[in-house]
Amino acid sequence: MSEVRKFTKRLSKPGTAAEVRQSVSEAVKSSVDLEQPKIIEPLDYEAVVFQRKAQIHSDPHRDLLLCPVDDVSESQISRQRRTVVPSVPQNAEQEARSLFAKECIKMYNTDWHVINYKYEAYSGDFRMLPSKGLKTDKLPAHVFEIDEDTKDEDSASLCSQRGGIMKQGWLQKANINSSLSVSMRVFKRRYFYLSQLPDGSYILNSYKDEKNCKDTKGSIYLDSCIDVVQSPKMRRNGFELKMQDRYSHFLAADSEAEMEEWVVTLKQALQSTTEASQDRRNGAETLDYDDTASQGKGESLLESQGRSLQPELMKFARETDQLNKINRNEGRQKLFSLDPETQRLDFSGIEPDVKPFEERYGRRIVVSCHDLTFSLQGCVSEKGDGVLTNVEPFFISLALFDVSKSCKISADFHVDLNPPCVREMLTHASGQLSPSSDSEGGGGGVREGGGVMGIFSVTNPHADIFLVARVEKVLQNGITHSAEPYIKTSDANKTAQKVLKAAKQTCQRLGQYRMPFAWAAKQVFKDAQGSLDMDGKFSPLYRQDSSKVSTDDIIKLLADIRKPEKSKLQTIPGQLNVTIECVPPDFSNTVTSSYVPVKPFEDGCERVSVEVEEFLPEEAKYNYPFTTYKNQLYIFPLQLKYDNQKTFTKARNIAVCVQFRDSDEEGATPLKCIYSKPGDSLFTSSAYAAVLHHNQSPEFYDEVKIELPVHVHEKHHILFTFYHISCESSSKASSKKREGVESLVGYSWMPLLKDGRMQSVELQLPVAATLSPGYLCQDTRKSQPDIKWVENAKTLFKVKTHVASTIYAQDLHLHKFFQHCQLMRTTSEGNPAELIKYLKCLHAMETQVIINFLPTVLMQLFGVLTAATKETHEIAVNSLRVIIHIVSRCHEEGLEHYLRSFVKYVFVTNNPASGHSATTHEVLATAVTATLKQTADFNTSNKLLKYSWFFFETMAKSMAQYLQEGNRIKMPRAQRFPDSFHQALQSLVLSIMPHITIRHMEILEEARCVNLSLANFIKRCLTVMNRGFAFGLVNHYMCHFGLKDPKVLTEMKFDFLMTVCNHEHFIPLNLPMAFGRTKLQRVQGESQISNPSLEFSLTEEYCRNHFLVGLLLREVAEALQQGPEVRQLAVSVLKNLLIKHAMDDRYTAFKVREDGALHDGRKKRQAEQSHCSYELHLESDSNNTRKMMTYLNTSDKALINGWLKKQHMALFLSTDTLMAYWNKVSPQDIMNFLSLLEVSLSFLYLRLFSFKQIHELSPWMYFSYRSQDICVPKLFSSDRKSQTMPAMRCNRASLMQTKLHQFSTMETSLTLNIGPSEAEIHHQALLEGNISTEVSLSVLDVLSLFTQCFKTQLLDSDGHNPLMKKVFDVYLTFLKVGQSEAALRHVFAALRAFINKFPSVLFKGRVTLCEALCCEVLKCCVSKLGCLRAEVSALLYLLMRNNYEYTKRKTFLRTHLQIIIAVSQLISDVALSGSSRFQESLSIINNFANSDKAMKSTAFPSEVKGLTKRIRTVLMATAQMREHEKDPEMLLDLQYSLARSYASTPELRRTWLDSMARAHLKNGDLSEAAMCYVHVAALVAEYLYRKKLFPSGLAAFKKITLNIEEEAAMREDTGMQDVYYTEEVLVEHLEVCVEALWKAERYELITHIAKLIIPIYEKRHEYEKLSQLYNTLHRAYNKIMEVIHSGRRMLGTYFRVAFYGQGFFEEEDGKEYIYKEPKLTGLSEISQRLLTLYGEKFGPENVKIIQDSNKVNPKDLDAKFAYIQVTFVKAYFDEKEAPEKKTDFEKCHNINRFVFETPYTLSGKKHGGVEEQCKRRSMLTTSNTFPYVKKRVEVVGEKQLELKPVDVAIDEMKARTAELTKLCSSQEVDMIQLQLKLQGCVSVQVNAGPMAYARAFLDDSKSNQSGNKKIKDLKDIFRRFVQACSMALDINERLIKEDQFEYHEGLKANFKDMVKELSDIIHEQIYQEDMMRSLLQNSLHVFRAISGTSTNVDCWCYGSRVSNIPTQPVLL
Repeated sequence: MSEVRKFTKRLSKPGTAAEVRQSVSEAVKSSVDLEQPKIIEPLDYEAVVFQRKAQIHSDPHRDLLLCPVDDVSESQISRQRRTVVPSVPQNAEQEARSLFAKECIKMYNTDWHVINYKYEAYSGDFRMLPSKGLKTDKLPAHVFEIDEDTKDEDSASLCSQRGGIMKQGWLQKANINSSLSVSMRVFKRRYFYLSQLPDGSYILNSYKDEKNCKDTKGSIYLDSCIDVVQSPKMRRNGFELKMQDRYSHFLAADSEAEMEEWVVTLKQALQSTTEASQDRRNGAETLDYDDTASQGKGESLLESQGRSLQPELMKFARETDQLNKINRNEGRQKLFSLDPETQRLDFSGIEPDVKPFEERYGRRIVVSCHDLTFSLQGCVSEKGDGVLTNVEPFFISLALFDVSKSCKISADFHVDLNPPCVREMLTHASGQLSPSSDSEGGGGGVREGGGVMGIFSVTNPHADIFLVARVEKVLQNGITHSAEPYIKTSDANKTAQKVLKAAKQTCQRLGQYRMPFAWAAKQVFKDAQGSLDMDGKFSPLYRQDSSKVSTDDIIKLLADIRKPEKSKLQTIPGQLNVTIECVPPDFSNTVTSSYVPVKPFEDGCERVSVEVEEFLPEEAKYNYPFTTYKNQLYIFPLQLKYDNQKTFTKARNIAVCVQFRDSDEEGATPLKCIYSKPGDSLFTSSAYAAVLHHNQSPEFYDEVKIELPVHVHEKHHILFTFYHISCESSSKASSKKREGVESLVGYSWMPLLKDGRMQSVELQLPVAATLSPGYLCQDTRKSQPDIKWVENAKTLFKVKTHVASTIYAQDLHLHKFFQHCQLMRTTSEGNPAELIKYLKCLHAMETQVIINFLPTVLMQLFGVLTAATKETHEIAVNSLRVIIHIVSRCHEEGLEHYLRSFVKYVFVTNNPASGHSATTHEVLATAVTATLKQTADFNTSNKLLKYSWFFFETMAKSMAQYLQEGNRIKMPRAQRFPDSFHQALQSLVLSIMPHITIRHMEILEEARCVNLSLANFIKRCLTVMNRGFAFGLVNHYMCHFGLKDPKVLTEMKFDFLMTVCNHEHFIPLNLPMAFGRTKLQRVQGESQISNPSLEFSLTEEYCRNHFLVGLLLREVAEALQQGPEVRQLAVSVLKNLLIKHAMDDRYTAFKVREDGALHDGRKKRQAEQSHCSYELHLESDSNNTRKMMTYLNTSDKALINGWLKKQHMALFLSTDTLMAYWNKVSPQDIMNFLSLLEVSLSFLYLRLFSFKQIHELSPWMYFSYRSQDICVPKLFSSDRKSQTMPAMRCNRASLMQTKLHQFSTMETSLTLNIGPSEAEIHHQALLEGNISTEVSLSVLDVLSLFTQCFKTQLLDSDGHNPLMKKVFDVYLTFLKVGQSEAALRHVFAALRAFINKFPSVLFKGRVTLCEALCCEVLKCCVSKLGCLRAEVSALLYLLMRNNYEYTKRKTFLRTHLQIIIAVSQLISDVALSGSSRFQESLSIINNFANSDKAMKSTAFPSEVKGLTKRIRTVLMATAQMREHEKDPEMLLDLQYSLARSYASTPELRRTWLDSMARAHLKNGDLSEAAMCYVHVAALVAEYLYRKKLFPSGLAAFKKITLNIEEEAAMREDTGMQDVYYTEEVLVEHLEVCVEALWKAERYELITHIAKLIIPIYEKRHEYEKLSQLYNTLHRAYNKIMEVIHSGRRMLGTYFRVAFYGQGFFEEEDGKEYIYKEPKLTGLSEISQRLLTLYGEKFGPENVKIIQDSNKVNPKDLDAKFAYIQVTFVKAYFDEKEAPEKKTDFEKCHNINRFVFETPYTLSGKKHGGVEEQCKRRSMLTTSNTFPYVKKRVEVVGEKQLELKPVDVAIDEMKARTAELTKLCSSQEVDMIQLQLKLQGCVSVQVNAGPMAYARAFLDDSKSNQSGNKKIKDLKDIFRRFVQACSMALDINERLIKEDQFEYHEGLKANFKDMVKELSDIIHEQIYQEDMMRSLLQNSLHVFRAISGTSTNVDCWCYGSRVSNIPTQPVLL
């Protein structure tokens, strides 16, 4: 092959197509094998049930094992009729001849056939269960910290304090940290409160003013105060509070009297404090104190506890695990009732109710006609009774018109409103007018003379619909002539009499004929929603224009009257009173449009309302399947064009008479089936249209309604007869005979059937002058002599028909199909090909026809389908195609509910016994399979898949009906269906699967639909078929899925499983019984313990015996190994199933916890196991929990992962099972299990506030943190909501977004665009709170059990093992995450139990656990919940007390120290915000100590008192910290001063250094953070060194930092007690140092740390760690080389910052600091930062930056401003140091001297000429070397050096020479830099630089100014300078390319000029020949070095890029 085909290139080797195919198929095979999960064959269910019959029947829980017998039944429901009598006429079915009519009539008469599944209500999702078993009446409301609004903190606490407020008032307060003299102190005015705390001690709080009592500005605890003395020297009215630690607080009052008052009060407070403590020291009974102690807050907080606090402690002492468990179980919630989904109030709409077919109406309105009065009134009655009425009869017809669609949308509703006296005018007319004597009550009809209420229905209401009333009168004359007397106003009486007289005559003569007179209209609806326009009145009565009478004309007029400006219609004075209203629900006495009475109907009622036929638009969506018999025809004569006819002389006033006839023979009579007008009998034989006077081409608008016979044949036709009506009413005419009125002017006729079917059409008919017998057969084309046509048979008459029939199909294809079916039935000559042709034609049926006759058509098609034999298989397929087409059309029109009704109520399977035909379900299964296998027609198969539910449900119903027939339901399941059907079903499943698994990409929606339909079908099969076979079908389905399926497929698989598992008898289907064990064992439940391995693994045996649950759990377990969405889906499927079983009221009787529902127990255990196995195999890294949390909260459904599983562990598993599980699994699994508990606690409770504001605020505003990992910035400056709970240790932003999204989309019952209602928000919050609490309690249950089971393992090595740490972490998680008050009560009980159970863990060995506990518990001391603070205080107290007891009553030093450390840590994180609440907690602890009788005689109470004192001392720092919260430097200074104050206590110092490190990392100061860690490590090393546990102490760290000496302050005594530092702790700290130094880029220091770690690792043989460490060192050295080479490491920039402004900076005033800023920070950058920082503090307008670096005299500055001076400084090294500092790193490390220069001239200007330019060099020394634990260090010394002009010159020339030398000697010479420097040195333009110094100082004339030595030095420097320039030129010459040659020559010339001038000035030939030679030699050395030819010469420049340059001598 010349060229390899493109695609084969991708395969391993190119080759022939066959080879490629082979390799591909092999690859596919192997991959398929790998991906295919193992399929486990289910057991033969029926056989097992049969074999174990006895065992099952004797089982007490047999109802759980057996499917009920009465599960499936069939019933017939009689049709609900609206009407009193059936709508189908009697004998109609016999009368009908056509198959279609017969089938329709049969359909309307048949009852509904329904299959009932008794337990169907249980077969859906849990939301569809019939009883909401878990709905609780009322959920308890849980209180969360986060919901508590911050009350006015201190005012609340002040009130609660024991003695209340003793004194308050304004005082001036001095700053205690000031190092300045007393007189210089800064005083601030503050408002002070002196109050007593519950423990009797006093506190002096200061606030900004008396109103703002929320934020304390500082607190002084008087228990640390020794004395109060006046100190007038300090300030007028001043006094001093002397504190224990040799410092004082200075205060001053406004007046002397006030000062004395304060002093006296404070002394009293001091005295009572000392007395109380004295009493306690003496061990006396605290008589007075006890009483007072019980009066305060203590009592109310620790409820109902008598006079002493002892009972409370006793209560705690009596606590046991058992008691705690009982307490926890009180009032527990049913878990599943808390699932947000089960709590949704409205479950409707999940699956719509399927209703039987019924007549559908649109918007129904009732139109009531009250009266019609014209202005022209008169007295008609001959009696002269004076009643005024209209003077002639008027007739009204009402109809609805749609202007937008230009059509009439309802039939006419005729009303006769004439009063009896007027109506009498007509009765005298000829008797034939009202032939009431022989009226027929056809169709069960009812008719009342003047029906005045019509019920109209509008399917599509909108504002363009009008109700039009046409008013007619008896034919008299032209309309204009007739209306004139009504319009003109003069002499009304006379006119009325005249009109009356004429009317009486006309009525006598022409009473039968009508003429149009007037019309009026009214808008029906205000809008498209169908709001009735009830207030709008009818328009005026407009005179009818004789040229505008047709429907089209009226519609145009309606459009005009909406625009009054256009409308020029003439009105007739009068009023039509018609009202419109909605049909009330209890409306009675109505008849249908066929006059059949509707229920309720009273006999003999006066007023009857008539339903008026609606003419529905021919659109499917407005149509519905017919359910009642109706067979009517509407005739609309439209126009007769007689203007050109010559046949008749008179044809002007033309009347049309319409008759319905069934024969054209001579003497045939019209049928009486035309609905007559009011006042007549129901039916009449002829109807007349209104007559237009004097019009030869009249238009008509009348409507004639005819009731058709059941069977319509060819002879049925409509006959139209035309008359000219003579209107002349002269006396002469009146005496003529009656016949003179009508003159015949033609006939026309219209057969009803055309090609055997009726149609609604508009026709143009010819008119015949005469009528001869047999006229129907005449063809107009070949005119027969006996018919005379008008105008040669031209079509002169236009007529329209509308067929309103529910038994005749107007559709041609439908008609033909039924015709053929009828033919096949009656004769045996059925040609299959013909039938297929007609079937194919059915695809062209109109959709509305399909809908109208849906049940009939579908039943016929199913009949054809099942009648098809194997030979005529094509018929079956084509029938199915038509059904698919019909089903898809219904769906496309959104009318699939009709299909559901059809399947449920109408469909009946055929009875195969009657013939050879197969059952519907089998034929359908085969036909569907065939259709799906045909690849040619994807369109049909796609539709079939999409709407497959219809076919599956039909099959299921057919199967059920088949079983009901012949009682097959009683047969054993295995024998119910033939094998052929089983095979058909298997083929069906196999034919569907590729469409799901392979084609899902292209037809996703179809695949999803068929997937669900198949699942529902198999679920039905499990009810009616052999269950083992149905399980096989499930396996056939499952084997098509693999492990690597895309997410879409996995979703479908789980949808399928979910549906099947929702089977109503899911539990019996899984056979929840023991296999292979005795009944006894099962009942005793021993098996659970005896073989735990079976219980906790999904063995094949298990999956075979318990098929569905085994399958589900295996799939869930596999899904849990995949991505989060799949995991979540799997877990939610399981969760929903569990919820369903928990809520299923059928099983509430069986305690699901017992082994009766072993299945459920098993299921849950398996679930647990699969989750456990998954949960922490995810990753083993530290992100594990975080990932799970994110997964956990992805949505509500995924909550199962956290809370649900926990509950199952706690609720459904017996303790034995849990213990067996724990004992069986590996230690790692147990750790994973505990991690899972921890994760499940991290359920986030949103506070109510956030729910309410959810749509308006940013997510961060709702979540408040108090964790040390994340500090959310305060978003409310006024209140401290950002420090409340809950806390999370990982960033939850995304999670919160998800949660918020979940709440913002909370479903509301009326979701327009409104958010959730207040009630829903509260409900959601309530749910969250309950779930959260339930989770906590369940985790506590499990933990309690776990600590009991594993006590020995937990106590291993004094509890310092990973397992204990994990368990302890779970306990602490409770405190870290905001739990509810209820949960926390139990948490504290559990913690107390833990302290009692494991004291050694906390009080012996390493302190980590005790430290963590103290820290978390202390955070709770500031809780806003009083009862919680009481619990916390009790816990802390018991912790101290247990510690004291543990040390045999010696001390509780450990707890003491850890509490202090925790307090320090919290202060450093500025987390102890609620200071007054914290004080209260401390007081409660003190009260416990004072009243604990068991401890009275010990030193314990005073030690507790000592601890609280110490805490209060530490707390005093908080106020300042809060003040400087935003000033990082100041905050760290404060923290450092605290760290320094604890120099002797290693643990406390370590705490503060840790805090500082965290702060540095947060600010990005990595070097400083690293130094903090180094100091901590040094501290630990020094401790170990002193204890002889480590070979070296601080000395080893001196190479790293000289500041390390600070750590030597550790004291041997108290500071060393209870410190458990070990070599391991040191290694941990050193490892942290390595990491920190790496981040800080100080790689050189890592080696010093490594030297300390390596010996330890070597001693322990930890080779892996050694390997990692050496690797780190290797990387570090590489990094060092890299940064030396690139020069790209910046280790900081330094600035001198000085502060001026006593009023602002207080004790900082006048101080200078060196600030270390990161990397390349510019002067402007730091200036801006400080300006912003202090601007925020003091106000931007008060802060100024001093740009100058000169010395500042504070007296010259304005006291109103704060000044900051910022100067750039460099590290300074003297001449001895400089050579030692070889690398950049050495120049940046351990530096404490800095230099900056300030230029000046003696004349006072800054700059001058070289002769007068001086310079001041300032050298600053700092107190510590950089880098340090702080980023700013105070300047402690300053030296200044003044440089005279000649010194400046020497300095400048030295610098230039050094720069050139450095450039020449660098590894890679930078040519551009070299040329720039050279240019600056030698070029003429700029050599003013160096030469200016020469001219100024070396010229003889000026040389006497400076000393000879300096001149000599300058000359020397110039010589070196020239040498350097020559060298640089030499190197440049070798580097340049040709294009720069000229430039170089220029430089060389300039150099020569410079040398010459210099030689002249100093009278010395600088260049002699030998010197040049030596120089040349020098340059050659350099050059050799460059080219690599020489290596032994010390030279300037080496390793340069220049390599192959020829070695020629260079001439200068």
